[in-house]
Amino acid sequence: MELLIMAYALKTSCARNIIGVIPYFPYSKQSKMRKRGSIVCKLLASMLAKAGLTHIITMDLHQKEIQGFFSFPVDNLRASPFLLQYIQEEIPDYRNAIIVAKSPDAAKRAQSYAERLRLGLAVIHGEAQCTEQDMDDGRHSPPMVKNATVHPGLELPLMMAKEKPPITVVGDVGGRIAIIVVVVTNTVPHEVQKLQCPKIKTVDISLILSEAIRRIHNGESMAYLFRNITVDD
Repeated sequence: MELLIMAYALKTSCARNIIGVIPYFPYSKQSKMRKRGSIVCKLLASMLAKAGLTHIITMDLHQKEIQGFFSFPVDNLRASPFLLQYIQEEIPDYRNAIIVAKSPDAAKRAQSYAERLRLGLAVIHGEAQCTEQDMDDGRHSPPMVKNATVHPGLELPLMMAKEKPPITVVGDVGGRIAIIVVVVTNTVPHEVQKLQCPKIKTVDISLILSEAIRRIHNGESMAYLFRNITVDD
């Protein structure tokens, strides 16, 4: 709401361009109609356009097709080059590792990582209760809570905010699988969580956001920021 208010204030002040930088775009998972539900992402896009925004810079939308909801340009940046660089520089002997997709729906994105790192690919396949699009991975704002408490009067499940799922690096420790490090980007503040868990490592993506702002301000091409991006990323 604060972003909408500021954008509308700039619009009424006759600003020529109003560019919103939203690294973590809320409600991006609610981009499809399920049963009789609403498409909240489309509503948010209309609200941003009505408030006066003329351009948006965001990162890793849940579905790339969400950009079609907007009536103005959207630059959907990717964090994968920074994550791949972290793996290559910080993980010793990473070439003996393997990329694992948590479900068949996530296989395409995992394959794009595996091809660029030249590693093998494994897919976890089982009798899933729901598809990846229906799972709570942090793109609901707020997501549904498992075993949620129901209000006796409204009969509505209580909600709880949840962050975007990170990349987890696991290894064999004493013959058992153990989580060695959890790598996340700083699109969502998590300083408190880092103090509570020393295994959380942060990859800074402010460089690509600042470069995108500079290029848009100077009227330069944005193609350079997508040079290492695959189709499935």
